[in-house]
Amino acid sequence: MTLVQLEYVIAVDTYRSFVAAAEKCFVTQPTLSMQIQKLEESLGVKIFDRSRQPVIPTEVGKRIIKQARAVLTESKKITEILQEAKGELEGEFRIGVIPTVAPYLLPGVITSFLKKYPKVQLQVWEYTTERITEELKAGTLDCGILSTPLLDNTILEMPLFYETFVAYVSEKSTLFDKKMLGYDDLSQEKLWLLNEGHCMRGQVLNICNYKHNQGANGTFEYNTGSVETLKRMVEINDGLTILPELSILGYNEDQLGHVRYFKAPEPVREISIVTTHNYVKKMAVKVLKGEILAVVPERFKSNKKKDIIGFNI
Repeated sequence: MTLVQLEYVIAVDTYRSFVAAAEKCFVTQPTLSMQIQKLEESLGVKIFDRSRQPVIPTEVGKRIIKQARAVLTESKKITEILQEAKGELEGEFRIGVIPTVAPYLLPGVITSFLKKYPKVQLQVWEYTTERITEELKAGTLDCGILSTPLLDNTILEMPLFYETFVAYVSEKSTLFDKKMLGYDDLSQEKLWLLNEGHCMRGQVLNICNYKHNQGANGTFEYNTGSVETLKRMVEINDGLTILPELSILGYNEDQLGHVRYFKAPEPVREISIVTTHNYVKKMAVKVLKGEILAVVPERFKSNKKKDIIGFNI
């Protein structure tokens, strides 16, 4: 049994294809298949049911794969120990970020990170919360940046900051003349929402007490995956949308004229770095945390007089 064989087994389990797994491992498909077959012969069991498409693990294979992931994770910690001892940071660092955070937080963070650590091959994907947690558990991401709490005891959450939600209000709205809003003000307004699958959609519905007000005259007319599209729909049509505060930091005077803050306690979302409990890239995660905290406004770092909004509807 070798670490390479275990790596190939995990790749097949992740991609459910010998061809795709071979491509990801940068070997030929016959080479990968032969190594897995050798492992199966040495163990005396079949790890994968090759008669199924996509390929799936056998019952005993599932247990072997789970242990293989643990073994590889522990083996990678040797490299981490060496990097910490040398004070170096290098190699792949794979990050998943939710789309309502990525464009407003990452540009400055990535530039600074890569300037200080040029030997790191940084890979970033914009994924939904569900996809990020799946990829973390599969070992295809090293960490995620998303809204918490997740209520998942297999995921380790390291809170970074607390981002205020603000309302972006149309000039045609009855709320436009108000300086600050309360949650109850939103119950009769037309609300522009993100698509299903985005955690911020659930948070916005919680802010608006949607379950309580679902019989109200306000309607939900349009769904999108873009915060910027929501803003444009308000400007061109009517109603309002809810935006994360980082998204308005570069707004001009006219755009800021549409922004309304909420009365205390302000609704906020907790943004965290998340990993599995047995994560490997501890030095890289620590550095990433420092780079993020260096760019977010100081007021984001406290949750006093703020109402952390969950997203489970």
